Amino acid sequence: MLSKLCQNMIQYYAGDPKRIQHFIKVHAFGKLICEMEKVDRTIQSIVEIAGYTHDIGIKAAEQKYGYCTGKLQEQEGVAAAQEMLHPFKLEQNIIDEVCHIISHHHTYDNIDTLGYQILVEADLIVNCYEKKYPLEKLQSTYEIFKTPSGKNLFHTIFLQK
Repeated sequence: MLSKLCQNMIQYYAGDPKRIQHFIKVHAFGKLICEMEKVDRTIQSIVEIAGYTHDIGIKAAEQKYGYCTGKLQEQEGVAAAQEMLHPFKLEQNIIDEVCHIISHHHTYDNIDTLGYQILVEADLIVNCYEKKYPLEKLQSTYEIFKTPSGKNLFHTIFLQK
């Protein structure tokens, strides 16, 4: 199922290698953090699905408004994700949590589930690299991390010399 979802997302963003590379990296870091944290299968499924689909609202926002902000991604992503996920006949609680994450993944002040926390950490690891954050921005971003594995990865990748 995850392989087919990845293929569908690649097709969804056909011709946009930057966005395709981004969601594949976020998925990989999310999966790694889940494995390091030894989360249960449901949380791992949620994180992996959200890893692929977390930015699905970008395309919808750009088509609707001509531009995209983090808030517009959150706003427009749920409907696009529900349409993308519908053929997979997932349990409703998984779809609901993935959509909750998509609709909040740029909001860091009220992270309320472990899956949401892990997805945010994976997305931030990738964003820090892709956007070439300076040291002071890296240090403030590190404060958002809560899982021991996410903190360890972030520190190793960006702060360890």
